[in-house]
Amino acid sequence: MSQAKKGDSVKINLTGKLEDGSVFANTSENEPLEFKLGEGRMLVGIETAVEGMNEGESKSVNLSAEQAYGQRQEELIIEVGRDKFPADVEPQVGQQFEVTQEQGRPMMVRVIDTSEQTVTLDGNHPLAGRDLMFDLELLQVSSPSE
Repeated sequence: MSQAKKGDSVKINLTGKLEDGSVFANTSENEPLEFKLGEGRMLVGIETAVEGMNEGESKSVNLSAEQAYGQRQEELIIEVGRDKFPADVEPQVGQQFEVTQEQGRPMMVRVIDTSEQTVTLDGNHPLAGRDLMFDLELLQVSSPSE
């Protein structure tokens, strides 16, 4: 039985829950998550929890907002004029758009409010500011040498 370590590719099932127990993510309903430990593609708290697990092992981990998606940042909420959108786009609350930041990097934003003149966009991750719980099951470990 293989134990997961940095540099290994792993396949996991993950169930993510909010403080009230409601599920926001469940990979067992679709495809397991695959990632390489140490690449930084997953939340650090998830990678840390998976490292050292054995194939077939399950565990639960609680992540504070700081360990998950960070605290909400009010400066990531902006109001823009409707004239900034193409004429054929009617922004609706809940819609997501990719915008280009001043530094030229893309960023996903969600519409959180609209008026006749403006659209309010939120660049925070939808789970920012929330403590999260994850149930993890390590399905497979593949070492780079395999």
